[in-house]
Amino acid sequence: MKFSGIAMLFTGIAAAATIAAPAASAAPDCSGPGVANTVSSVTGSARDYLRAHPGADQVVNAARNQPRGEAAANIRNYFTANPQEYYELRGIIAPIGDTQRECNVSVLPADLQSAYAEFMAG
Repeated sequence: MKFSGIAMLFTGIAAAATIAAPAASAAPDCSGPGVANTVSSVTGSARDYLRAHPGADQVVNAARNQPRGEAAANIRNYFTANPQEYYELRGIIAPIGDTQRECNVSVLPADLQSAYAEFMAG
């Protein structure tokens, strides 16, 4: 699993909410407000999830202050040892990619998009 920038991803998703990102559902709302609502919802759910899972929260928060390689290794090691948490968190943040794909929009800056792609790739 690759998790290079996941710590910044969760921080950055909130910032991207003001840019635009639609709801990931059977019929996504690709309007600006719909996209922002999706990003906001994903951000809140991810934060709630991390708060409820102190180990994941700790490793993600610690990664913010670590060199990229060290952060990636620590996050990779944590989620490799806790695959259920990886799959749960992956499911929570999946609507970001669904929205980008289905609405043909970019809701994350390039560096966060890279972190998102690495995390989702496992």
